[in-house]
Amino acid sequence: MDRDVVVIGAGPAGLTASYLLAKAGRSVTVLEADPTHVGGIARTVEHAGFRFDVGPHRFFSKSRDVEALWDELLPGEMLRITRRTRIHYRGRYFSYPLDPGEALRRLGMRESTLAGLSYLRARAFPVREPRSFEDWVSNAFGRRLFETFFRTYTEKVWGMRCTEISSDWAAQRIKGLSLGSALRNAVAPRRGPERVKSLIETFRYPRRGAGSMWEAAAERTRRHGGEVRLGCRVTDVARRDDGWRVAWRGPDGGGALTAPHVVSSAAIRDLAAMLSPAPATRAHAEALRYRDFVTVVVFVHDRGLFDDHWLYVHDPEVRAARIQNFKAWSPDLVPDPSLTALGLEYFCFEHDGLWTCDDATLLALGTTELAALSLVERRDVVGGCVVRQPKAYPVYDADYATHVAAIRRELADCFPGLHLVGRNGMHKYNNQDHAMMTAMLTVENILAGEPRWDPWRVNQDAEYLEEDEGRASTSGLRLVPERLRA
Repeated sequence: MDRDVVVIGAGPAGLTASYLLAKAGRSVTVLEADPTHVGGIARTVEHAGFRFDVGPHRFFSKSRDVEALWDELLPGEMLRITRRTRIHYRGRYFSYPLDPGEALRRLGMRESTLAGLSYLRARAFPVREPRSFEDWVSNAFGRRLFETFFRTYTEKVWGMRCTEISSDWAAQRIKGLSLGSALRNAVAPRRGPERVKSLIETFRYPRRGAGSMWEAAAERTRRHGGEVRLGCRVTDVARRDDGWRVAWRGPDGGGALTAPHVVSSAAIRDLAAMLSPAPATRAHAEALRYRDFVTVVVFVHDRGLFDDHWLYVHDPEVRAARIQNFKAWSPDLVPDPSLTALGLEYFCFEHDGLWTCDDATLLALGTTELAALSLVERRDVVGGCVVRQPKAYPVYDADYATHVAAIRRELADCFPGLHLVGRNGMHKYNNQDHAMMTAMLTVENILAGEPRWDPWRVNQDAEYLEEDEGRASTSGLRLVPERLRA
């Protein structure tokens, strides 16, 4: 065998595995398709002296092992940050998570009166059996507030109409919150006021961006004798009697490695297409879907801009769903303190109209929308660039669990030595620390020579909230919309 382990993908899961394996004295090679960056979805891109992440990445975990690994990889380089995020709607800022009482006050007399009447109508004539997200939220807040604070952002992010999304998602995501409960608490506050459990308020963040953690992991893998090869796209993962043969194409033409173990963080759909012999469940893998996004990064003079880490954009007139202010994360992400970089995030599906726009068109769109939102004047724009991220979010449609279960069974029965880790590798919409944990347990299994741990159980029973899409579910995964069945 050429190596003890071949790792496919240099994201958080793949590099966690490679570092721990190399540190334990195992020979390991990481094959990464990106010719420039490690970190996968958590990479940090550099352009014209600016550094910026692909989506917001906060460093917080209930796992002491994960926290200790972060400290080991980047000692003394982590900032302690207090989360600042708000909703932007028609030139006004609103708290996130939404405070309905505050929302009514800030909307103004006319709009708050209309919202109140809409709520009273919903109470008098509710949808009796709410099936959709739209029905459920309209019942809880009235249709006026639904249109203002729920419809636009939800449809931008998920690419589905609110009438197509199951009410179960709303019931879990907004559990315990309604306009009625907010107004009752405003009039007669309780000692323990009713409110949605807050998202994580403080977290850590690498001074030079989230990707610097994974740049450090790659360097430490090499320091311990491992290899991290960039620009190497895996083309074939073949099962042999004595292990695996992994072939790739790269800048020097290509090659192949043999190993008894393969750790894959590649999307299940992509892995199944590379497996040899072809899995019987390949049709299940091909049915898995993903949500993608484009980040338009605009470099601007900072003339008293918002200091939030990111804003949720609920204005229906613009297509951006979220805007990051990268200097708010760390002053070391900008080359000049008088400048900052704003990242406008456009959620889409790969190969649709937005995805295929050229960079100049997308930069013009981002600049126009920043001006339309009164966040930036055009004269303050000094440059920018565009970053596309395929397969950002695994889609949880009605049948995804059936597809993943079928694939898992076949891989366990017919492909020994193949280990799936990470978000896309397991089709789990999980957090960075959870992806790392799947790799950490997989490494323990490889070193022990037997399956002592089940990485598929990682992030069950999670009690804390991460990211912006809502409350943790009973499985520990962040909630995503479920499409209504006919």
